[in-house]
Amino acid sequence: MKPRVLILYTGGTIGMEPSDRGYVPLRGFGRLLKEHLQARATHQLPDYELVELETLIDSANLTPSDWCRIGGEVIEQWDAYDGFVILHGTDTMAYTASALSFMLRGIDKPVILTGSQIPLTELRNDALDNLVTALMLAGDNRISEVCIFFDGRLLRGNRSTKLKSAGLDAFDSPNFPWLGQVGIHIDLQNNLLRPPGERDFRLPAYDPQAVTMVQIYPGISAQMIDSLLQPARVHGLILQTYGVGNPPNHNRELLRVLERAVERGKIIVNITQCIQGRIDQGAYATGSSLNSIGIIPGSDLTLEAAFTKLHTLLGTELDASSVRQAMKLSMCGECTDRS
Repeated sequence: MKPRVLILYTGGTIGMEPSDRGYVPLRGFGRLLKEHLQARATHQLPDYELVELETLIDSANLTPSDWCRIGGEVIEQWDAYDGFVILHGTDTMAYTASALSFMLRGIDKPVILTGSQIPLTELRNDALDNLVTALMLAGDNRISEVCIFFDGRLLRGNRSTKLKSAGLDAFDSPNFPWLGQVGIHIDLQNNLLRPPGERDFRLPAYDPQAVTMVQIYPGISAQMIDSLLQPARVHGLILQTYGVGNPPNHNRELLRVLERAVERGKIIVNITQCIQGRIDQGAYATGSSLNSIGIIPGSDLTLEAAFTKLHTLLGTELDASSVRQAMKLSMCGECTDRS
């Protein structure tokens, strides 16, 4: 029996059409897809159905509530399908893939996000190949996690980031190997794929103001970070520091601002500005200063994974202590546990 796959069209470049204002979302993507598949050997594809969100998302306008819209639709349809393809805009695809991995804990089916850099409506595009291969991957029962498929690469969703604004190979996972590569054949790295888990789905009560982020730069002021952390609705901060986790520790006022925030119950996670590598807060004296004031080292989390993980935990966990502990551990392959 052929697997059944649900395609959830949320918007994005893949389904856009040109207008006098630039590319805009196109309604009726299912009809467009059928037209493009007519000349293909569709008997090789899983059986699929397509659901289109009532309000399509230009991914640059994405908010945390959209993660719940998408995750809620997948959860509602979970038992009716063998896998899922989510068509999404590329700008924030890695955020959504990461968020879904934390919402859909313990999954035993593929959830594959894809999109394109050129719309399907254009003669020359990357949309159809990305979508067709994502469909085939979504029907493969060896995959039990949230992934991004793009330009021949199957990536763990919460390890992915968009590295190119114009290249067709827009996505990569700098701190984790590809889960698969698609050329003439579909080659999966079975040793890297996560095993099926026990379902523990959670739809968080997201507060869009709960988590903020800041990148350290030469001359940054303590007052600026303090202003970010003052609002009562802000419960967490993703701090992007230099190298292996180094802040400007000669800026004593900045460290005092961070320390006071931790004392008030704010959760601050330190990740590196570098594309590759991980945090080691004890490697240099500058980084050690963060250990002493309770800043959580973020291992090799991507910015997208750190941001969505903290958001999700704050929306689902009961207390700050549980959130702090969970941020240090790998929940679904998003980071490397410290041995």
